[in-house]
Amino acid sequence: QVQLVESGGGLVQTGGSLRVSCTASGGTFRTYAMGWFRQAPGKEREFVSSINWSGGRTYYAEFAKDRFTISRDNAKKTVNLQMNSLKPEDTAVYYCAAKGDVPPESFQIGTADYWGQGTQVTVSS
Repeated sequence: QVQLVESGGGLVQTGGSLRVSCTASGGTFRTYAMGWFRQAPGKEREFVSSINWSGGRTYYAEFAKDRFTISRDNAKKTVNLQMNSLKPEDTAVYYCAAKGDVPPESFQIGTADYWGQGTQVTVSS
């Protein structure tokens, strides 16, 4: 069983940057691919980015390319999402997710083995 706890959300102005982090406990972190999803009010949860177990492969939703960067530290059992050039439409609850050793692209279908509770990111205009 893996527990995931997100942190780092908050309020930022348009064009600003924010980094959200996810810390895992339980399980063997390095055996899991990790992903980030988000859900805005009134909208369905959507895929943001994912990374394979080693950090050598990453995958991004189109809207996240060139603005967001995912990374992981297996020693610290953390996965981070650096978000730059933020826009009001990036406002959402951001969720961390873990999945068995799968290609990062597999997160696109929206499923995962474990989910965090989410952290709020609000971008003011």
